[in-house]
Amino acid sequence: MPKLFIEDLDVREKRVLMRVDFNVPLGADGRVADDSRIRASIPSIRYVVEHGGTLILMSHLGRPEGKVVPSLSLKPVSRRLSEILGRPVSQLGDCVGAEVEKFVSGMKAGDSALLENVRFHPEEEKNDAAFSKALASLGELYVNDAFGTAHRAHASTVGVTRYVAKAAAGYLMRDEIRYLGDLLTSPRRPFVVILGGAKISTKIAVIENLMEKADDLLIGGAMSYTLLKAQGVPVGSSLVETDKLALASSLIREAAAQGKELMLPVDHLIAKKVESGSEAKLVGRDGIGDGWIGVDIGPRTVSLYGEKIAAAQTIFWNGPMGVCEIDEFAKGTEAIARKIADSDAVSVVGGGDSVTAINKFGLADRITHVSTGGGASLEFLEGKQLPGIAALTDSGKD
Repeated sequence: MPKLFIEDLDVREKRVLMRVDFNVPLGADGRVADDSRIRASIPSIRYVVEHGGTLILMSHLGRPEGKVVPSLSLKPVSRRLSEILGRPVSQLGDCVGAEVEKFVSGMKAGDSALLENVRFHPEEEKNDAAFSKALASLGELYVNDAFGTAHRAHASTVGVTRYVAKAAAGYLMRDEIRYLGDLLTSPRRPFVVILGGAKISTKIAVIENLMEKADDLLIGGAMSYTLLKAQGVPVGSSLVETDKLALASSLIREAAAQGKELMLPVDHLIAKKVESGSEAKLVGRDGIGDGWIGVDIGPRTVSLYGEKIAAAQTIFWNGPMGVCEIDEFAKGTEAIARKIADSDAVSVVGGGDSVTAINKFGLADRITHVSTGGGASLEFLEGKQLPGIAALTDSGKD
């Protein structure tokens, strides 16, 4: 059933507990290095504050594994959030406890505060009932705007919903559900899916589910070498998941049986080592010899994939075409990103590395929707029910 949306809530003079995804990279200076995830939740934050609500934000940062790790404190995040909002956001020293409760009880309408990293407590990832209840006691209403953690049944994403009057989706969560849902139910055609990254094992369920819905699947990145090897194509010393070769063969057969085109690279940039400055050259599909490693798609592949992208009405892209963290091996990824940005299609980009590439090349504002959820996006597109969404209050609307 459709879920409650933030605009369905009467937040005036109510304490609103909001889960956001402020799991952002920090620079060597301890400051936020990329604030895109913070900015993504600004509409929901502003809605509560500007409608007379009292806002208590909660998030995780990194993987502290249930212990207090000072370098993973959310203090730099609250500073950056305050700068973006142009108003102070109080940073609390913990996320539960008497001091937190006392501070929250003294907050007034329009005030906002950020709790400390919820993963400093092991009970968060265990979805502990007592911890969930303690978090929930800080608010009267709950909003989840953290799509990136919606696939985790944690205390701050699922447990708290059992102890609040209403639990609704924020603007970011709504947009993620809308755009990713449309890919599964009503994509404009042709619908082109572009998948890259290192391992085919992490994309199997996505390929299987989207194969039925997409018109073309374009494959790049290291995962393409497992598929090529399954076809008997020489891949040299390229990364291959040998235990997935039989599965790769079955995916290729299934695509053919469905009359779908599963396109693989026809040329490659190969290198002796996966490092900057390594000896590298372009070769055709059959030219990856022993001792050479595929590190990017070649220009012929870019051209072929570009034709499909130009004709598409809907595009989903997840995963780089090569080792894009090394500039010499990022040309294929950049070319595909620019072709997507230049297209007239509804374009959805999901996955950490793909989003990083879009931002690196300055193309984010030319993409219809840039998903904030890596694993969550993939699980959604696999057809799985995400616990963080399922736990929200049903709206009763058809």
